[in-house]
Amino acid sequence: MDDLLARGWWTLALRGAVAILFGVAAWVWPGITVLALVLLFGAYALVDGAAAVVAAVRGVPGESRAWLGLTGACGIVLGIVALLWPGITGLALLMLIAVWALVTGVLEIVTAVRLRRVIRGEWLYVLTGAVSVLFGVLLLVWPVSGALAVVWLIGFFSILFGAAMVGAALRLRRLARELAEPGMRPGGASATHS
Repeated sequence: MDDLLARGWWTLALRGAVAILFGVAAWVWPGITVLALVLLFGAYALVDGAAAVVAAVRGVPGESRAWLGLTGACGIVLGIVALLWPGITGLALLMLIAVWALVTGVLEIVTAVRLRRVIRGEWLYVLTGAVSVLFGVLLLVWPVSGALAVVWLIGFFSILFGAAMVGAALRLRRLARELAEPGMRPGGASATHS
């Protein structure tokens, strides 16, 4: 079970890398229009959702396929909506992003709680979810006026979110390597000295 979970580290790393790239793109081109922002966000949500659906189909031990599937479906639906109706207003986009951040954040925290017995360092996954929830709440409570401020906030959130996901993925990769070593248990303890 630990082995299957650890081998799936790359899907988490991919999701984190896409989030970081999206955040960097938002910072490098802060003057992009709301239309471009909607398209960028739509592409990001679609890729992130597809990665979560793939993980749900493959199955990740210790993680509910239903939760992963729901996370993925939310991302895909939001991505499609953003790509099909790019002319939506900045406030509507902001509210969509806020709701998406809240839903995915809560699902990330639930996943971390479920994984706490399987992996060490699940706090990175909790951090990912907490950052997402905090971002969603801030967007709902304090709607930022001006597309530039929205772009900077979204970029900042995406980079934090992506970095936390990559950190969690690297821990899973380390677990996979430990499990691959003969006679070793997760955490580096020898199986013969237990």
